[in-house]
Amino acid sequence: MANMRIDAMRMAMRNKLVGMWAARKLTLSEEDAKCYSDDLARTAFDVKQNDILAKVRSDFSAAGVVQTDEEILAVMNRCWLDAGGRSGQSSNSSDAALVHIARTLMK
Repeated sequence: MANMRIDAMRMAMRNKLVGMWAARKLTLSEEDAKCYSDDLARTAFDVKQNDILAKVRSDFSAAGVVQTDEEILAVMNRCWLDAGGRSGQSSNSSDAALVHIARTLMK
């Protein structure tokens, strides 16, 4: 149960980081960017609304922001890695191996 909570918190942090990146692309004001990223962070706890790629894709399309799904997914992956580093939780060896593989593939 504790691991599920840690994963949810890491997902919320990842979503917040993605939201801040997307808000910059959408040229939102500082206040709107904070609200946008907070809304995305909250979706980590709502299974029905946790499709961040679809949300960001939809918002980008509506605003005319040109970004491929692959580019968005790459940002989501980087944010997942960053969120793991910010969580303050020590990761097990398999998680560390996955992080290393993901970083290598993203280069």
